Amino acid sequence: MGLILLEALAAGLVFILIIWWTMFSGRKKGELHDEDDADAHRGTPDTSDRPGSAKNNPPPRP
Repeated sequence: MGLILLEALAAGLVFILIIWWTMFSGRKKGELHDEDDADAHRGTPDTSDRPGSAKNNPPPRP
């Protein structure tokens, strides 16, 4: 019984080690962001006003 508990504890520790490793093994300065995300945070104009966007296209008539 004790051996089974010891094996379960070891498996749990390996699982936590894998999660820890994948969480903190990324880039040194953090994740790279897409340019679209960066533009949204800089206050650039909304592109939904452009021709061809869903805002300017009415739904088709039946």
